[in-house]
Order: sequence, then C-alpha cells, then structure tokens
Amino acid sequence: MIEAKKLAERFPGDFVFGVTTASFQIEGASKADGRKPSIWDAFSNMPGRVFERHNGDVACDHYNRLDQDLDLIESLGVEAYRFSIAWPRIIPEGTGPINEKGLDFYDRLVDGLTARGIKAFATLYHWDLPLALMGDGGWTARTTAYAYQRYAKTVIARLGDRLDAVATFNEPWCSVWLSHLYGIHAPGERNMDAALAALHFTNLAHGLGVAAIRSERSDLPVGIVINAHPVYPGSDSAEDKAAAERAFDFHNGVFFGPIFKGEYPEGFLSALGSRVPLIEDGDMATIAQPLDWWGLNYYTPMRVSHDPAAGAEYPATVNAKPVSEVKTDIGWEVYAPALGTLVETLNARYTLPDCYITENGACYNMGVEKGVVDDQPRLDYIAEHLSVTADLIAKGYPMRGYFAWSLMDNFEWAEGYRMRFGIVHVDYETQIRTIKKSGHWYKALAQQFPKGNHKPA
Repeated sequence: MIEAKKLAERFPGDFVFGVTTASFQIEGASKADGRKPSIWDAFSNMPGRVFERHNGDVACDHYNRLDQDLDLIESLGVEAYRFSIAWPRIIPEGTGPINEKGLDFYDRLVDGLTARGIKAFATLYHWDLPLALMGDGGWTARTTAYAYQRYAKTVIARLGDRLDAVATFNEPWCSVWLSHLYGIHAPGERNMDAALAALHFTNLAHGLGVAAIRSERSDLPVGIVINAHPVYPGSDSAEDKAAAERAFDFHNGVFFGPIFKGEYPEGFLSALGSRVPLIEDGDMATIAQPLDWWGLNYYTPMRVSHDPAAGAEYPATVNAKPVSEVKTDIGWEVYAPALGTLVETLNARYTLPDCYITENGACYNMGVEKGVVDDQPRLDYIAEHLSVTADLIAKGYPMRGYFAWSLMDNFEWAEGYRMRFGIVHVDYETQIRTIKKSGHWYKALAQQFPKGNHKPA
C-alpha cells in the first residue's frame, strides 16, 4: 500500500485535493420547494431503463442533510468540494420563472463551504435537464442552448461571488452519445441524427455559458469537465490503428476540437458533417472562447478494433479486449498508465489550460462490517492514479488538483443504487454515513495540504 504521507511529498504544496458529487445523484427531495422533474426523473420511472426502477426521489437525502454532509466533507480534511447545481431547482420549466427557493438551497451550500474554509467548485450542468424542455426537443434543439445561457447567468449572478471555480458542463460525451446515440442515459435516444444535434447544441451552450458567466463575474475561473477517453487500438494492424484514430475524433475530438481549436475534426466532418445541424455564423467562435481551466474525468481506457461489418457507421469500431485482468465491480478495466498517456496525448494535440482531475475513483461494493468498510481495492486504485498524476507534474504538465469520485455512495445513473463509488458508505435505509478505509486514507493525504507552495519554477 502506498503511504499517504509519502505520496504527499510528490505533490506541490498548493495542489488541491477535493471530493465530488452531482445534484441528481445525492440530493433527493425531487418534488420539494418548487423543483420540477428532470429528464432523469422521467427516465428512472420508465420500466427497463434504470436497474429495478431506482430513482432520485430520496437518493442520499442530501437536500435535507446539508449541514451534516458539509461537516462530513470538512472532517475528511479536503480543501475543495465539487458539486453540481440542479437546473430544475433554479428554473423548474427550463425557461420562465426563477425559483428563489432553489437558489436559496445553493446559497446555504456555498455559504456552508465558505464557513468551513472549503473551496467551492460548481458544475452548472450534470445531466438533469428540466423535463419541460423536452417539449422543444431537449438538447436536439438550438433553443435549449439559449435557455442554458439564461440559467447560467441566473446562477452566477446569485452565487458567483462565493465560487472558486465553475464548469459549464460535466461529461458532454455522456449527455450527447450515451444519452442520444446509445440510449443508456436519459432521454434514451438511439439515433445518430439526434446525437449530432445534441453535440453541436451542447457545444454551443457551453460557449454561450462561458460568455454569460464572464458577463456576471469576469474574475471567476471558468472551464468544462470532459471524460476524455484514452483510445488504444486492439492490435498493431493498420486497420485497428485507423479505427483508434477515428474513435479518438468521435469520442474526444468533437469536444476538444471546437472548444480548443474552433473546429470539428476533419475525419468526423467528412463522415457525418452533412448530418450535423446548421452551424451558424459565429457558433464556432462562441464555442472556442479561451478557458481558465479544464477538468478531466478518468476511470478506464477505451480499446477498439476496426468494425469489418459492411456499412458500419462512423466511427466503425468494436470493443477490443482489455489488457489488464483487474476489473472493478462495475466491470471496468483498471489501467492507471492510461491516465498519463491521455493527458500527454491531449496536451500534444491541443493547447490546454490548467487541468484538474475532477473525477477519478472505482466501483467496489463492500458493505459495513463491525463498523468498518474495508475497500482496499478502491484505496489502491486512487493511490495508483494519484501516483500517475504526480509523474505528470514531474514532467511539467499543469495538473492543479484531484477530486475523488465520489464523496459518498449514490444513485449511479442507469445502475441505480447497486453500484458504489463512494469513499463514504451510505446505508440507504437509515442514511447513515460511514467513512470507508479509502476515505480515511484519503483524509490522511488531503490533510497534508495546503503546505506552502513549492511548485517548480
């Protein structure tokens, strides 16, 4: 086992250690204080979508246990908390009246963090689109990008003076491809044209959001959180290497290209450009505004081979075999070197600002035994990935912080409550929180920081 204090010596003193959650996954109180349904409320209650039709009505009851949970975060010794804001609490219909009670809740959250000396990293969109916007097509409609712009402006006008950083979106790959092409997440579409529309209008919303945030708080560091995929070819064949390059463009380039270069990847456009909705004058300039930081969410590598099927749709890939035999309880391959390769590859291809690892963690479903949760595999996973992060810093990459996913076990989207990522265990019957072995280890690490800035000159 890697000792926390020894690992701490490899990080600069101003490196930020934090924990992460998302609104729909922990808050519950889905009908309280003026909140109206999101697409995830609808999706969860449809048969066959979420494991055993689990939903977010109660989740971790965080909405009603806010102070207790803020105390828990403080007890972990972390410097920062990354959370998301629920659009359906702020503007319940997506457009129209603003719900003051929703803003009040996040006021209390941010003030509670400030009082405890914890930095507030807010994410404006973590997938809980107001259900009412589906009447116009949801993310497949250009109007949603402008509804998002107003929402962003509303939130920052109220909270921006007390935030340390803000992200426009969390993992647009999921809310675009997983939600509109693969049908695994809400709204459950399985249609390339819908996905391509969601792609461009999500990118546009990001750009409009950046402008809205800066119009309210020009000094607030703004970024976006992307679950970039390290893509490995299944073999050394030319076909598989070409497949991996297509996959890189499809899964990474369609976000990084517009945001950091002002253009979609050439191969992607030649294959699917005719099906992308009209890119209006000024769209790409709006999307490509400079960012202060970006967040990387990393869990597992992507391995692909060429799909030989006749007429296979771009990117025409199939999954290739894992290299590592180690898997988490959700079935994801554990391969820490991919994190380093990914950061190096992205920095080689794009001019990127400072990076925070905004999510990293592992699903292991150990329960409480005699008051203890022995989740050694999760501890090892986090330690290994932090070791890779320290290596990146030593190579000169601007890695500024690490946020463990997740603060606590929660609603794990299509998997419901059966999969656990928390460094704190939640008993969903009693709502009792128990810090796991990994949580105690992470506390020992986080408590070493900040420890005086000794960044290399």
